[in-house]
Order: sequence, then C-alpha cells, then structure tokens
Amino acid sequence: MTERILVINPNSSEAVTRGIDEALEPLRMSGGPVLECVTLREGPPGIETQAHVDSVIAPLARVIAERERDCAAFIIACYSDPGLHTARETTAKPVLGISECGVLTALTLGQRFGVIAILKKSIPRHLRYLGAMGVTGRLAAELPVGLGVAELVDEKRTFSRLREVGTTLRDAHGADVVVMGCAGMARYRAPLERALGIPVVEPTQAAATMAIGRVRLGWGVAASAADAARAAA
Repeated sequence: MTERILVINPNSSEAVTRGIDEALEPLRMSGGPVLECVTLREGPPGIETQAHVDSVIAPLARVIAERERDCAAFIIACYSDPGLHTARETTAKPVLGISECGVLTALTLGQRFGVIAILKKSIPRHLRYLGAMGVTGRLAAELPVGLGVAELVDEKRTFSRLREVGTTLRDAHGADVVVMGCAGMARYRAPLERALGIPVVEPTQAAATMAIGRVRLGWGVAASAADAARAAA
C-alpha cells in the first residue's frame, strides 16, 4: 500500500493550500509517499493571533484522529505550529510542525537565520516559540512584511516586500539563511532565494522532507504498533 503524508493547512484559505501543494511538487517521486494537502475548513481565513492558534487545536486533532488509519505521518502547515503537542498525543505516528522543521533546517544551512513574518504582531508569538526551542542565540532578527495571509496572493506586492525584508535581514542583521514565516509564502521561495543569493527555507518543504525520511525509514511505525498492541490487550 502506498504510504501517505497528510499536510494540513489550519486556515480556511484554499489559495494557501494550493500554494503549499505546488511547493511540495519537487518532493513527489515515483515510489515515494503520497503528499496530500487538505484545508481545515473550520479554521480562520488566516492564523494571525494567539486566539486563532488556540481555535484550531481541537479541529486539527479531530482530523488527525479521523485520518490516523490511512496516513503514515502528519504535517501542520502553519508557522505557529498550532496544536503540535496535542496532535502528538493524538497519534503515535510522526507529526511535524513547519516552524520547528523550518528553523532546524535553517540551522544546518547557516550560522544566523532571519525570519520573515507576515505581521508585526506575529513576532512576539514566534519569539516565545524560538525561546522554548532554545535557538534564539542563532536568530539574526525577525521582521514583518506587513501583509495579512489573505494579502499574500498579490504576487507583485508580496514578492517586493519579501525581497525588501529579506535584503534587510541579510545586510543589516547578518542573516546568512532566511526562513519564510508563513505557509502562504510558499510559492515565492525559489525566486526569493535567487534574489537574495542566500538559502531561503520554505518550512512546509522542510517539514515534508523530514516526514518523507521518517516514513521511508520506518520511524514511528514501531511506536504505532506498540500502542495498538497495548490498546488491544
């Protein structure tokens, strides 16, 4: 049976889900796990506040529980990693958050990483998470583009702001790798990397790369089998 990785966009924007799906195309391969992207219809149009983050935890856990039998791994495709730990209590199969994976990937590509946020008000929430991860010593800076999730579909305006902020992170703050701080930015990774001349990490791609490795190596399978055996006992 073909293994399946479920990539969940926790906001209700189908445009964001399409962008994520397109960004994952290079990671689809013959004989590899299927990468299925879905939209959490109960989610807000964009996850831009802590209240938005909190509101999607229960619906995310329900989706994971419903799809647990036919999926080998799950990805939460929002840079706030909403419900990550709750999701990991819902299933023994691998659950990856794109923020955690994006930052960990950046640490392998450069010494100091910069983050491009969507809004200024998102930054304190992200900094709390980076502090919990223990990686703030490697953070060059996090700066916003000043556009909400829904506004990211304006390609010309969005790319102009991404390039401007990325250049500032590189030149003024010394970032030698940049992390895109929103799944809605996915379609702009390759052109932004060409424009900046330094690695640009799209966090859903980073999470999918890790998930594929876990599925192919069987990580999480033994734990799932053990849990199933205990439940049946």
